Amino acid sequence: MTKARTFLFLFITCVSHSYSQKSVHYNLAELLSNGKLITDTSTHTKALNDSRYKGAVSTQKIVWLKDVSFKNGTIDIDLRGKDVFLQSFLGIAFHASDINHYELVYFRPFNFQYADTARRRWSLQYMVVPDNEWDKLRKEHPLVYENSITQPPKPNEWFHASIVATKDSIKVFVNHSATPSLEAKRLVNTSDGMIGLWDDELSGDFANLNIKKDK
Repeated sequence: MTKARTFLFLFITCVSHSYSQKSVHYNLAELLSNGKLITDTSTHTKALNDSRYKGAVSTQKIVWLKDVSFKNGTIDIDLRGKDVFLQSFLGIAFHASDINHYELVYFRPFNFQYADTARRRWSLQYMVVPDNEWDKLRKEHPLVYENSITQPPKPNEWFHASIVATKDSIKVFVNHSATPSLEAKRLVNTSDGMIGLWDDELSGDFANLNIKKDK
């Protein structure tokens, strides 16, 4: 192969890879204002006035993005929970067929820097609602679907999460670390579905949602 043909091949390969994913940024406060976040009467969602995190929202319970679906790719999101023991849980729901059936990656901020290092291993969780939730997974597969966080942030500060979903696996990276804090085999074969901001107990904050879909 000549040098010219080699260069052309490499150029086409790089261009093809760059277009293999489509990245879309979502201003969550604008979605809320425009009625693009699906809530119900039990959900309390409001826009945040945060000079650093523009377009942030705070929510209690789960809100779904209207007319947005996710198959495989990367979900980037900034989150902030609370340092309140056993009361702060927040994350991203995806591949939802309806509001009661979905995959979930969520965080327990109160465990991020907990003195008991064993409890720190319960900082980050992957599970499937309703068939494979955290208690069942912890009993049957201890420390397979949950883990500590590499270089854990403070529990009441903003942090960044990248959730990489493929056909077979889930990887979660925190604060742009090159090492995944969690890598697990997917528990279902759902190929597509809704995506939502998930929160339980105390309210959680979300900003800078970016979805990069594999084509």
